[in-house]
Amino acid sequence: MTSSAPGSILPPLSADEEQHSRAVARMLRGQIAAAGGWLSFERFMELALYAPGLGYYTAGSVKIGAGGDFVTAPEVSDLFSRCVARQCAEVLTETGGDVLELGAGTGRMAAIVLESLAAAGVLPERYAILEVSADLAERQRTRLQGLPRELRRRVVWLERIPERPIRGVLLANEVLDALPCRRFTLCSGAVRELGVACDANTFLEREAPPDAALARACDAVIHELPAPLPEGYISELCLRVEPWIAGVGQCLERGVLLLFDYGLPRAHYYHPQRVRGTLRCHFKQRAHDDPYVNVGVQDITAWVDFTRVAEAAVASGLEVLGFATQTAFLLATDIESLIAEATGMEEHARRAGEARRLLMPGEMGEAFKVMALARGYGNAVSGFALQDLRRSL
Repeated sequence: MTSSAPGSILPPLSADEEQHSRAVARMLRGQIAAAGGWLSFERFMELALYAPGLGYYTAGSVKIGAGGDFVTAPEVSDLFSRCVARQCAEVLTETGGDVLELGAGTGRMAAIVLESLAAAGVLPERYAILEVSADLAERQRTRLQGLPRELRRRVVWLERIPERPIRGVLLANEVLDALPCRRFTLCSGAVRELGVACDANTFLEREAPPDAALARACDAVIHELPAPLPEGYISELCLRVEPWIAGVGQCLERGVLLLFDYGLPRAHYYHPQRVRGTLRCHFKQRAHDDPYVNVGVQDITAWVDFTRVAEAAVASGLEVLGFATQTAFLLATDIESLIAEATGMEEHARRAGEARRLLMPGEMGEAFKVMALARGYGNAVSGFALQDLRRSL
């Protein structure tokens, strides 16, 4: 999910996809016209992904897995979820309570985590799922129906963040990258916001003066960087991280929030050589950097500034307990023993191949990071025993 491909080599849309994308494009053109001819990229991304009944995540389509647009770590291998379960078991042994998964994909990680926790004798009281995609929620229900009754009865779906704080573990795998973000560029040393205009058939990227919130946030970031950014530099800044962390943090009475996503500390995120930012789109297993094609039927993401996440956590009264690469987290939770458990050469080879994809720097291992945020939890988190990158934040 980190490579780029030109739009010309993207697979063609089916007739249904073409019809849906045209409907989304009409809606977006209407929104741009209503806004006076220019829409912030944040609003464009929000509508393209989440507009009721039309957005990528709110309209029915297969998004994850071999038949979808991208593959997440739980779909690559159950080894990932079993390692996550080991970390959950450690926390639940101390706190008791629930597991709440924010955006559960196909439900595969939920199933494996529950089965692993049952085997370890550390089941949560509830396994709650908060899902914005009706299509994915239906896939989750179908997948989790296959669980034993004792596990199935613990699973509940929520429509919103719980008002009553919970004890236990919160899981968010590839959630932050889908928060709508602002885009900016540097022109004659000044910050300009990048937004979207349109003509009859095409979406056009256009500059505008930044509002006060974006200007303040960009100035704060730019002034703390170790090196100046070049003229024409383009990047993203997600102002929704703070309210998201605050909202999620409020529902955690005692326990740990585990975040899994691709991203970087701020000084690396806004590196002078990363002149085009981190925005990525995903369509039928192809990654590219054009958010203005295939609107409504492709995913739009941006890498996560984990320094901003850590700052938001501290501001919300949470403690940053750990920050590491996915490789370090999986090794610390002993993925190697799971590979060794394989019976027979064929099974061992399969698990080893899956592990390489999860661990290798050229695959998911280095681009994906894991962060642990906590409230009222004084223990060390063993997933960060081999690596602690908090100083890089």
